[in-house]
Amino acid sequence: MKKRKIIIPLFLLLAVAVYFVVFHKDKSLQYIPDNADAVVLIDTKKLTGQYLFSLVTHPSKWSGSKRKSKSSGSVKYSGIRIPDFLQVFHIKNTRLSEWYTVLELKDPQKFIGFLKSQKVEYKGKNSFQKDQLFFMIEGNYCIAGTSDHAFETIQKKLLQSSLYHVWDADKFIQNTLGSISFISGHKIRNFSIELNEDEIEINNNSNPEILNTIASKAEKGNHFLELELDKENIRNFTRFFKKSIADSSQITSLKAAADLRQINDTIVTYEYDDNFNEVEKKTVQKIIQPSYMVDILSNDPEKTWQYFQSEKWINNENQFTAIPFQPNKITSNNNGITIKSTRNPIAMPPRLNENYIVIRNNALLYSSLKTLSITEKRIISDIDYVLYGNQSGHYWIKIKAKKGELPLILRW
Repeated sequence: MKKRKIIIPLFLLLAVAVYFVVFHKDKSLQYIPDNADAVVLIDTKKLTGQYLFSLVTHPSKWSGSKRKSKSSGSVKYSGIRIPDFLQVFHIKNTRLSEWYTVLELKDPQKFIGFLKSQKVEYKGKNSFQKDQLFFMIEGNYCIAGTSDHAFETIQKKLLQSSLYHVWDADKFIQNTLGSISFISGHKIRNFSIELNEDEIEINNNSNPEILNTIASKAEKGNHFLELELDKENIRNFTRFFKKSIADSSQITSLKAAADLRQINDTIVTYEYDDNFNEVEKKTVQKIIQPSYMVDILSNDPEKTWQYFQSEKWINNENQFTAIPFQPNKITSNNNGITIKSTRNPIAMPPRLNENYIVIRNNALLYSSLKTLSITEKRIISDIDYVLYGNQSGHYWIKIKAKKGELPLILRW
């Protein structure tokens, strides 16, 4: 009887502890400024739980994880206070590549030591940099980003002012591993992020069957790049470059395919011998060159051609110069315009009458990216394809990894 009296309270205490450690989450988001127009949230407790479950069910990874924790610094012991929701944001009127986050520090000195162990360079005034990652320590906080241009603004808005908006996580995320949200005034458009066995999915639709139809069609191809977009999707993509292109050009649909090939490129230079005679020198180097075909449907092919000419995209040799990979040939027909490379021409796959973009992995792609680290090249080489699909306002992005012995969360 006495044992039962002891066991029951202990069990209740354990249940309460498990609830607060595993399930209870602080949903107040204090580190998103009012001028943010995009927010990425990561549920760190859900991510940790998914990682631990995968680790427990794959014993082959146990010894490897121990060696890794000993040989490299661990974020858990870096002096950072790990939040329930990691908050990453983009600020209005900044470059698309600029993203920021604010971290609370339990021990700033330990965090500085962690940065040094990761070979992050000290730049002075509590600022650090490694490649395209920037850090600035302000008391018990660290501002991190892919740029340092907005550090001062973030510092004033979030760390030096008591007047800032505290967001609620429920406005951005609903029981998923993560989310990406776009803010326009009082309107917030949310896209869920899920990490599955061998893929990452981002979408704004709870019914996957709508977009699985697109995937089943698009995945059957074999070109490095395939895409098919209607007028609305063309407008959405081209507004980043020129807002009126879809309407001004009369384009109604775009279909394209491309492959990568390695070719020999001859460079001719001139030197002078001892007698000051000009000597021609030829050097052959291997370069990556795409072969492609673009099929454009238009309501008025003549107006589309005139629009391209007004933008100076067609030269005297009927080459489409807006595509930097030359040579190519642009021609007009009753339905629209066709652009195709003249070297190693490819056949256009049939139209699927869907909106999609699929990029398949190619060894020539990541081998040519000289600036990437070994880890970054390994991750890219592990990707099978990236697929974007859209149907009636439902958007979907799938990053599909190659099949492996371990789930994605243990590989990357």
